[in-house]
Amino acid sequence: MSKPVVLVTAADLAPQALALLQDFEVVYAGKTPTEDDIVALCGRYKPVAIIVRYGGVGVRAMDADPALRVISKHGSGTDTIDKAAAQARGVAVRAAAGANAAAVAEQALALLLACAKSVPKLNTRMHTGHWDKATHKSLELGGRTIGLVGLGAIGLRFARMAQAMEMRVLGFDPYARVLPPGVEAVDLATLWRSSDVISFHCPLTDENRNMLDRATLAQCKPGVIVVNTARGGLIDEAALLEALHSGQVASAGLDSFAMEPMGAGHPFQGEERIVLSPHIGGVTADAYVKMGVGAVENLLAVLRGESLQALGA
Repeated sequence: MSKPVVLVTAADLAPQALALLQDFEVVYAGKTPTEDDIVALCGRYKPVAIIVRYGGVGVRAMDADPALRVISKHGSGTDTIDKAAAQARGVAVRAAAGANAAAVAEQALALLLACAKSVPKLNTRMHTGHWDKATHKSLELGGRTIGLVGLGAIGLRFARMAQAMEMRVLGFDPYARVLPPGVEAVDLATLWRSSDVISFHCPLTDENRNMLDRATLAQCKPGVIVVNTARGGLIDEAALLEALHSGQVASAGLDSFAMEPMGAGHPFQGEERIVLSPHIGGVTADAYVKMGVGAVENLLAVLRGESLQALGA
C-alpha cells in the first residue's frame, strides 16, 4: 500500500520536519512554483496535505485534489491560501504561528535602525571615500513613540525591543485582549497621529489592504519612519513614495511588497531613503527549522484527529 502524499510548495524542508513525515511520501514543487505547477502536482499526486512555503493554494488546486484534508502554512501568514474555498470543501487551514516571531522582529529592528541611523547611505559614502561626521545627524530613538499595527507574537516581541530602547509603545490590534505593561492600546487614528515610527505586524485582509494610503499618511507626523515586515499589500506603495518625496515620510524599511518578487525598474529601487530586503524577515536557520516542524506538527494534528474520528474515538 502506497504512502499518503504531502506536497511542499518549495524545494526543501528542514530535516527535523522531514523526520516527522516518515509515514508519508513527500513531493516538492520546486523553488518558485506557479499556480499551474501546484495544480498539476495536486492532480497527479492527490496529496492529503499541502505545506505552503512559496506560491499559493486556491480553488483550482483544491478541486484537483479530492484527497486534500489540510493546508499547513510554513510560517504565520495565510493570505496566499483561499481560506473560504478551503472551508467550503472541509479542508483545514493551519499556520505555524509564532515560529518565526524572533526572526521577523529582529528584521524589523534591523530595518528601523538602518533607517534611523542612515546605515545604508553612510556605508555607501564611506566605501566611496567620504567622511560625513561633520555634516550628518542621525535620529535617536529613545524617548520617541512607535506605533505597532498588530500585536501578535511578532508585534509583541518587537514591542519589547522598542521598550528596551526606551521608546513609548502604542499598539492597535482589535483581536488583542490582554496587553503587557507598557504597551498602550489605541485606535488607528491615534496611532497615525502620535507615532514617530509606524511598524506593521498584522495579516493582510480585504479590510486592511492599503490601510496606509494618502489619507492616512497625511494624518501622520511629518518625518515619520515606516517599517513593514508583514505584507506589502498593507501599504499603498505609490502613496508611500509620494510621501517620501514630500518629506512627510523620512524613510522606510520594507521587507514585503505588493508584488513579489520585486522586478527590475520598481519605483523603490534607487531611493536611498528606502531600505529594502527581499521578504527574508522570517528566513533564518533557526526559523527555517521552527516553521518546518510547526507546519508538520499542525498537519499531523489535523490528520490524526480525522483518523480518531473515523475510528469513532
